[in-house]
Amino acid sequence: MISSCIPVSVGANPTRLLSDERTTLSQVRQVHAYIIKTNLVTHVLSVTKLVKVLSQSSVPYDAISVFAHALSCFHDMRGIEFFVPPTLKACGKSCALEEGKQIMGFILKTHLWNDPFVTNSLVRMCLELGMVELARSVFDKMPTRDLISWNSLLSGYLKAGQIDMAREVFERMPQRDLVSCNTMIDGYGKHGLCELAEEVFMDMGVRDVVTWTSMISAFVLNHQPKKGLCLFREMLSLGVRPDAPAVVSVLSAIADLGFVEEGKWIHGYIFSNKILDNYNFIGSALINMYAKCGQIENAYHVFRSICHRRNVGDWNSMISGLAFHGLAPEAIELFQEMERAKLKPDDITFLGLLSACNHGGLMDEGQFYFETMQIKFKIVPKIQHYGCIVDLLGRSGCLEQALEVIHNMPFEPDVLIWKAILCASMKHNNVVLGHTAALRALELAPQDSSCYVLLSNIYAKMGRWDDVSKVRSMMRKRGVRKIPGCSSILMDGKVHQFLVGKAMNVGYNQSVLSKLEEVVSKLKSEGYEPDLNEVFLDIEECEKESQLILHSEKLALAFGLSSIPEGVPIHIVKNLRICSDCHTFMQLVSKIYNRQIIIRDQNRFHHFNKGCCSCRNYW
Repeated sequence: MISSCIPVSVGANPTRLLSDERTTLSQVRQVHAYIIKTNLVTHVLSVTKLVKVLSQSSVPYDAISVFAHALSCFHDMRGIEFFVPPTLKACGKSCALEEGKQIMGFILKTHLWNDPFVTNSLVRMCLELGMVELARSVFDKMPTRDLISWNSLLSGYLKAGQIDMAREVFERMPQRDLVSCNTMIDGYGKHGLCELAEEVFMDMGVRDVVTWTSMISAFVLNHQPKKGLCLFREMLSLGVRPDAPAVVSVLSAIADLGFVEEGKWIHGYIFSNKILDNYNFIGSALINMYAKCGQIENAYHVFRSICHRRNVGDWNSMISGLAFHGLAPEAIELFQEMERAKLKPDDITFLGLLSACNHGGLMDEGQFYFETMQIKFKIVPKIQHYGCIVDLLGRSGCLEQALEVIHNMPFEPDVLIWKAILCASMKHNNVVLGHTAALRALELAPQDSSCYVLLSNIYAKMGRWDDVSKVRSMMRKRGVRKIPGCSSILMDGKVHQFLVGKAMNVGYNQSVLSKLEEVVSKLKSEGYEPDLNEVFLDIEECEKESQLILHSEKLALAFGLSSIPEGVPIHIVKNLRICSDCHTFMQLVSKIYNRQIIIRDQNRFHHFNKGCCSCRNYW
């Protein structure tokens, strides 16, 4: 590193120092002074280099000042086209709208308007300043358009969220390259149009690593982790070396699926190819993957191996992972260690910490850290932080306090906050408040099936069966379908799925049902009684019991007991929250059959062992 304290010997050619990446801002300013003093301000190469360096620095506006000074000193226009593009870039970076418009007017009056390099930079500046319509106007009037022009406009529309306009540009392009297609795949994926992204991907004759990464990411973002994982395997089979974003995306896919074997293989691949050494965020992704796959010990091992890097993201992932497993004291202890290490927490840190207090039922601690983030660390809470506090207070039975938090927060409650109030009302038998919360949730999310189900359950709890029928009729009219309970279990590298009442692979149906019947019989002899209050249907008690017995996680458990050797934990992933009857069922099975059962439901992990659950019956 060249010291900024020692005067620079610029010499006759200042561009040499400006070309050195190690040059500090202080030294750049010395070069600037030298250029002015020696009247090199009309030297095109020197000015171009200075403007370019400043446009990429922390003070991009200085590049505009240099441009204005140079322009006033030039006797003719020769060479000016070289330093106009970096000046336009500086206008975009420093949000210099008025200066940008003045330079645009200058371009329109000179020969620069016929230079594609300049006009492309002008389009990019307009887009950087958020002037999408002006960028389109410039694009439409450009004397010459090349592929860079089209790609710039395409990228700008996608960045502005104008997916339809981006699609129109993409379809009108006279030719496309990898950049065009990769940009469109990424844009479609981020806007929930995964099928269209896949169409572009399949039509490409040539693909690079960015193509594969963009498509994998699109699958993961749109809740299709299986497809993302399959595409990653195909990518490797074709000899394409994945980049860091591809690895992060596939780790996220594995985390969503909840099965760790693939994750362990990816971890080995990362280690052998030394990918982790160069990209900090892969460590966070590994911690997240292990935590969401039920391997919190492995997550902690990864964390301890990389925490010396002092990357806040790694600490956030570990705290969130501990929270997901209901290990609130450990999450708090890790946060305290983070403070002792003088690492500055951010809003994500506190979201994980509040989530840990929520899952652990630590009301006092949750309120303390909610205040700490604001008072000590000056972090403004987001709606997610308020949601954690509302859920914590509600589940603890402090419904009035929860409503007070909602009333005092600086923005309108979202559907998740009203659903938290609704669930708390159901838990504490406050039917009136639950009914109000359900209606508010429905107003905000008319296509969310869980809102209808929860409202229907409120009516069922009140014995208002006519209203239950009306809710179901409303769902049919609006085309809303209830999400069926689905549980998955991995064995010998294959995922086996079970819906309520049946196995997805019909070949397993009879053997699973027979095993489940045997388990139920054994549990009943030990005192198990199905909790019929969990069935919100107007049917006979014997039918209610049949409904309960066929819950998807019980079917998956029966399959696991039959197929997974003793001593090996049974891992089950459930797409919805586990009901209280299934929770009791798992506790009894873990005791009577002496099996460790790990269930990941919609909200958290439950580790069942010897008749107890890690959640301590608070979930």
